[in-house]
Amino acid sequence: MKKIEAIIKPFKLDDVKEALQEIGVQGMTVVEAKGFGRQRGHTELYRGAEYVVDFLPKLKVEVVIADDAVQGAIESISKSAQTGKIGDGKIFVSDISEAVRIRTGEAGDVAL
Repeated sequence: MKKIEAIIKPFKLDDVKEALQEIGVQGMTVVEAKGFGRQRGHTELYRGAEYVVDFLPKLKVEVVIADDAVQGAIESISKSAQTGKIGDGKIFVSDISEAVRIRTGEAGDVAL
């Protein structure tokens, strides 16, 4: 099993969700986040005063899937979250050693 964490722009959530549902991903967790990468934030004007917005709004989408579905999920997320502009986000993949469904006690891939 693998966990995919994707940091995306908030307005791309529906596109990513639909793309993952199309390939059969059944569950996901979405967390509101703030951060910056190469774009380093930006300046804004508020009531005549200029200020720097260091942390931009992002969403972190987390999905745990079977090993054989990882590449398809990465491609789906990449295509659906891409705008072609700086700040589109990142995808991280990590190993999951165990998953247990609390309600039934099922473990492993069947718990997903």
